[in-house]
Amino acid sequence: MSKTWRPATQLVHGGTLRSQYGETSEAIYLTQGFVYETSEAAEARFKGETEGFIYARYGSPTNDMFEKRMCMLEGAEDARATASGMAAVTAAILCQLKSGDHIVAARALFGSCRWVVETLAPKYGIDCTLIDGRDLANWEKAITPKTKVFFLESPTNPTLEVIDIAGVAKLANQIGAKVVVDNVFATPLFQKPLELGAHIVVYSATKHIDGQGRCLGGVVLSDKEWIDENLHDYFRHTGPAMSPFNAWTLLKGIETLPLRVRQQTENAAKIADFLAEQGKVANVIYPGRKDHPQADIIAKQMTGGSTLVAFEMKGGKDAAFALQNALEIIKISNNLGDSKSLITHPATTTHKNLTEEARVELGISPGTVRLSAGIEDTDDLIEDFAKALAKVSA
Repeated sequence: MSKTWRPATQLVHGGTLRSQYGETSEAIYLTQGFVYETSEAAEARFKGETEGFIYARYGSPTNDMFEKRMCMLEGAEDARATASGMAAVTAAILCQLKSGDHIVAARALFGSCRWVVETLAPKYGIDCTLIDGRDLANWEKAITPKTKVFFLESPTNPTLEVIDIAGVAKLANQIGAKVVVDNVFATPLFQKPLELGAHIVVYSATKHIDGQGRCLGGVVLSDKEWIDENLHDYFRHTGPAMSPFNAWTLLKGIETLPLRVRQQTENAAKIADFLAEQGKVANVIYPGRKDHPQADIIAKQMTGGSTLVAFEMKGGKDAAFALQNALEIIKISNNLGDSKSLITHPATTTHKNLTEEARVELGISPGTVRLSAGIEDTDDLIEDFAKALAKVSA
């Protein structure tokens, strides 16, 4: 595989393993275990003296292809594919911490991510401080002698805040902490956290990487030393492994990732501009617009906008519900990154379990709506919004 290949080529050909039959499409190695020619061969495999697969919970040829392809795209040395995005987040955080350690996390997190650091980790004696991650001074103030991990999303879910990843990484390096970045909203095409100084990147592959609503999956990417020392044993013994069938499905999805994300982003940008001109919409947040609050950071760390748009309806929850219910093409769903345009009301879905105070801190109002733009015709999507907005009471 050539290191000079560009992403669109890597995502079609990267990491491919072919059997003796020379298949065009990657094979699904749907097996639990593997056979050894001799007892001595089995012993050598388990000792790590020879390469090869041992058990599907540890890895399989299909999973290996997916991991290698993601490494090529992300610029990472190694990766582990997990059963879901939340399995990836939980593994990436807990595998490197022990009782007494401390996490600093941006408070603008997906609800389940926030639960992991705010509720689950403390049950094991791991402290957590949530901050407004947009201000680097807040990261510095939150550091304690026990701080081992910085955790953030950028852009954030659902309000599309952007955090200075390079700035956070610089602070982390000064104290020997690791930066974990959930890069789902940017996609690996528009943002490279490892190049910006982050140490670990996680994805919900359920989103753009599959992008067609078919299966769950996640992936953790980092340098080989970190994975060998932290994630390897955690992964083997706790069992968050991805199904080989899902790995194969994701391999098929990733081939078209650039095509889908390009159209989704184009749609999102045009819809954001349209919504910004509508009287019933209070405000629009989109990383591709000049009026984004962190436009300067976006310019230096992202190469594209996003497939997501956040906006606020002036009439609060009632107006948000009326809009969503009136849409025909765009479907109500809490998923994102799909080829179908999807819309959701975060306060009653993805961030329902947060307190009202926490939602206010994050800028999630009763009128906040999150759109995940699909690959449909742009004009059809804008017409769908126009017709739906006309049915919303002023």
